[in-house]
Amino acid sequence: MNFYMIFNVLGWVCKFEAVFLLFPGLVGLIYNEKTGVAFLLAAIICGLVGFILGFFKPKNKNLYARDGFAIVSFSWILISIFGALPFILRVDPVNMPQVSFINAFFESASGFTTTGATIFDDLEILPQCILFWRSLTHWIGGVGVLVFIMAFLPLSGAGNMNMMKAESTGPNVGKFVPKVRTTAIIMCSMYFGLTVIEMICLLIARMPFFDALTTSFSTAGTGGFALHNESIAYYQSPAIEIIVGIFMLLFSFNFGFYFLLIAKKFKSAFTMSEIIVFLGIVGVSVGFCTANIMATHVYDNFGDGLRNSFFTISSLMSSTGFVTVDYSIWPMFSKVIIILVMFIGACAGSTGGGIKVSRIIIMSKSMVKELQAQAHPNMVTRVTMDGREVSKETIKSVTNYLCAFVIVFIISLIIVSLNEFDFATSFTSVTATLNNTGPICGIDLGPTNSYNSFSVLSKSVFIFDMIAGRLELYPILVLFTNTLWRK
Repeated sequence: MNFYMIFNVLGWVCKFEAVFLLFPGLVGLIYNEKTGVAFLLAAIICGLVGFILGFFKPKNKNLYARDGFAIVSFSWILISIFGALPFILRVDPVNMPQVSFINAFFESASGFTTTGATIFDDLEILPQCILFWRSLTHWIGGVGVLVFIMAFLPLSGAGNMNMMKAESTGPNVGKFVPKVRTTAIIMCSMYFGLTVIEMICLLIARMPFFDALTTSFSTAGTGGFALHNESIAYYQSPAIEIIVGIFMLLFSFNFGFYFLLIAKKFKSAFTMSEIIVFLGIVGVSVGFCTANIMATHVYDNFGDGLRNSFFTISSLMSSTGFVTVDYSIWPMFSKVIIILVMFIGACAGSTGGGIKVSRIIIMSKSMVKELQAQAHPNMVTRVTMDGREVSKETIKSVTNYLCAFVIVFIISLIIVSLNEFDFATSFTSVTATLNNTGPICGIDLGPTNSYNSFSVLSKSVFIFDMIAGRLELYPILVLFTNTLWRK
């Protein structure tokens, strides 16, 4: 491996995070909060480590696939550790609760991976700068740390695409334009633009400025960290719920869709099979949930039932995790649909989590192809998507990913079951962390509860699952193989 280049890039990652740590420090200054000093100290520590790693000057700037995996994995572990420092550096014991390292690491990893699971039982007592940092980690992690760096910092070399492939979501990662850096700039511009538009809409709906800013950060990253214990339900505003619900879906779209719109290729954009299937699943799920909860008299008003079904499905399929109702009390049929959409997740190339709609499409078409081959052995069939043939390598990659996903899920569930919570709580907690969704849907713990009740061992498993899930397993799992470290 090209260790000097890896250390050099990790140095840029630390410097990048040090700059972002200054923003919540500024918020602390504005609100006259002593906790803001913790962010300044964390920025200094993070910056110093970045400059030390920056002393490694590589002669060879080429990055190969395994170098890209190593950089991405260690980058996300590093930013989660340094992002935990403000929770640990308790410079204001009066207004900041004591947080252990594992809890701080959990909260930071949950933020950057846009999971939205929290260990805080009461958000109302937290300083504004801490609340701002939690939402900002969602916004940074949504589009990807290294995508941000490739867009704004002078990284060069032939391996930038390997880093983007290792960090981006979905079975296939391509470039909008020939240059990787230009692609990163376009992605960040679209991401920033959608965030600003949502914030403006929330301000029009009379959400306070600080709330609109942080909610937009969390929605953009499809994360779900909220300012209040009641999440979005706190505002008691159907307008805010509808705006957030729509933008959760918009950030779940493949960003290639927006690029096609900008390029005025409207036909190609609106015929993307992944977008059509994604919206179809959302529509059918909302319809079934609405019919089920109305039939069982969970709500008396049809409008309330439809709005809460739409928001919940939008929140969980996008892997955001905002909450307006306690859906753990919904009928079993609706809860099954909720868990299924958590697994399916958003589109590839979006900020959302889950298995991804594109993989579901590819596997479904591949299964149909195999059934046809069984009935007609001499029949020549191809798996296509958007008019292009899906290669055998891609189908193999999707199959291997699903196998790895199941193995990691089962092992995680076995370990977490040691907590002796009910099966639904254990099952959905692993589902929520590995799919980067956040809320639990069990009997002992529901969507309004935190993860604080879990043991240190379970929280460690959740941290692994959150980071592995955000990076789509391979970059993290490859760290445990001999091939990565072999010369």
